[in-house]
Amino acid sequence: MSPETSSQKTQACPTCGTRLSETATRCPVCGTDLSGKAKAGTPKRSEPSIEAARMPEVTLSLPVALGLLALFLVVGAIVVYVGLNATKHITSPTPVPTETETPTDSPTPTDTSLPTVQATFTVQAPFTYTVAGSDTCSGIAYQFGVSINSIIILNDLAATCPLSVGEKLKIPYPTATPPALPTETLQAVDATKAACNKVVITVQQNDTLSSIALNYAVPMQAIKDFNGLSTDNVFNGSTLIIPLCMRAATPGPTPTPTIPPPYPAPNLLLPSDGAAFTLADDVVTLQWASIGTLRPNEEYQVTIEDVTVDQGRRIVDYVTDTKYIVPTTFRPNDNIAHVMRWWVVPVRDDGTDSQGQPIWDTAGAQSDERVFTWVGAAVPGTPTP
Repeated sequence: MSPETSSQKTQACPTCGTRLSETATRCPVCGTDLSGKAKAGTPKRSEPSIEAARMPEVTLSLPVALGLLALFLVVGAIVVYVGLNATKHITSPTPVPTETETPTDSPTPTDTSLPTVQATFTVQAPFTYTVAGSDTCSGIAYQFGVSINSIIILNDLAATCPLSVGEKLKIPYPTATPPALPTETLQAVDATKAACNKVVITVQQNDTLSSIALNYAVPMQAIKDFNGLSTDNVFNGSTLIIPLCMRAATPGPTPTPTIPPPYPAPNLLLPSDGAAFTLADDVVTLQWASIGTLRPNEEYQVTIEDVTVDQGRRIVDYVTDTKYIVPTTFRPNDNIAHVMRWWVVPVRDDGTDSQGQPIWDTAGAQSDERVFTWVGAAVPGTPTP
């Protein structure tokens, strides 16, 4: 008995031609409905149907869909990161603000001084000299303007510098002296200050700017300008520069004004010019106005001289007060009216001489000269005939 061979009948999809089971009602590939198709062997007349092609359907499970979404997000993040890094160093134009900005102080540019260019000199190679019969190291060095030591070192000679006639010596060229650097040229204002005759003083107690200006006959503003003062205040012990060149010109016919000394001339007060003193006047007092506060080494020099014929008597004395009492010993001893001339000048002690006496130097202008007369003895009576 042979086995019965059975074969499963199939059918073809009329749309895509896929071989399907005879019992299939729908094509899994193109989705064509096969339920209305007549079975094989059954004569059935059917009208051909035309259906539109359909896209294949893709069915995804939920885990796969979530995984694909996560992958898409990761890839997008990477693309954004790379794009930001690539454009990070690109300078974008700064928008011009429409609002008014607060101005900021610009730093003051500092002057950058250029380096001083110094001349350089090329060292020349030594030249050769042939020693003659009367040559010595000192003579050769003097002749070429070099040192004996340089000849000894260059020719590897002994310290005594022995020479032989016909010997070849290497003589170095004298070292060139670099030229002096150009001196700085002063500006006009600085040159004027440098050429001005000045005196430096130390402010003493009770000194004011006005009194100092009066003592030196210099305007207050000139003293302030030279010392950089913003006010009229001066302090005890401070140092001031007095520009004597800023004094006003001395009035007079002289075309070139003479600069007066630092102190003005004292103004004489008493006695009046031409005053007469008799035997009854035992004391004669001379007085003058103060020129300001004197320094410790400054005094008034008072000079009195008897200008009567053949007298030649003279007194020179020094005081710090503004008065001087003429000594009684200077009073005349006869009954003639002697003419006395006197004047005052401020002086400054500049040291002592070999005998220990102070050396007085003029510190101001001399006062005007005045005269007075003085009778020292009674007039003898006329004998009665």
